Amino acid sequence: MAEPFLIGDSMTGGYGNGPDILHDCTIAVEKGEIAVIVGPNGAGKSTAMKAVFGMLNLRSGAVRLDGEDITALTPQARVAKGMGFVPQTQNIFTSMTVEENLEMGAFIRTDDISDTMAQVYDLFPILKEKRNQPAGELSGGQRQQVAVGRALMTKPKVLMLDEPTAGVSPIVMDELFDRIIEVARAGITILMVEQNARQALEIADKGYVLVQGANRFTDTGKALLADPEVRRSFLGG
Repeated sequence: MAEPFLIGDSMTGGYGNGPDILHDCTIAVEKGEIAVIVGPNGAGKSTAMKAVFGMLNLRSGAVRLDGEDITALTPQARVAKGMGFVPQTQNIFTSMTVEENLEMGAFIRTDDISDTMAQVYDLFPILKEKRNQPAGELSGGQRQQVAVGRALMTKPKVLMLDEPTAGVSPIVMDELFDRIIEVARAGITILMVEQNARQALEIADKGYVLVQGANRFTDTGKALLADPEVRRSFLGG
């Protein structure tokens, strides 16, 4: 069987010299698909994604991207390999304009970025409208669009989103999810952690329910939504 495009395989580890937060946790996603990590607070969801991005020490397990073992690479080196990461908070430069934020996203590129910039503006028209405004003056939902747009400026193969809809209204959440679907349809692999589990699983090709840093349920988004135990324990019935 061919290996998934991106896999954090049997990951065990934690931050620094602290205790293990992940316990034999596996997260995988195919090219152009959306994988969602859900679970209760403190389940290790963001930690699992940060482990895939190289932000914590793995005691065992491996991370592979497109067949290449990248376990030993720094997060910066993983960006160069085609991984884009959008943290949950402090994910934009508030004093810079929208357009400057997007330009910062392209810092590793040496080619012409204007086509990518146009694509980001097509995806998020409000950003084009506000491109000369300081990003700090935008609403929460618009800031998230800047953060996602900036990550897209690197032309990533994989886009990783940590709680992209945290603190935004339900209307903005639906709109962000629609844009995420569009990004995946363009062939970019999406891995995201999301508190709004039900809505996230509705758009997910693959879902992972983590509990205490370990895999509890793994299936398609639709199958997890239909699973009575998942519904009862994690989706509020």
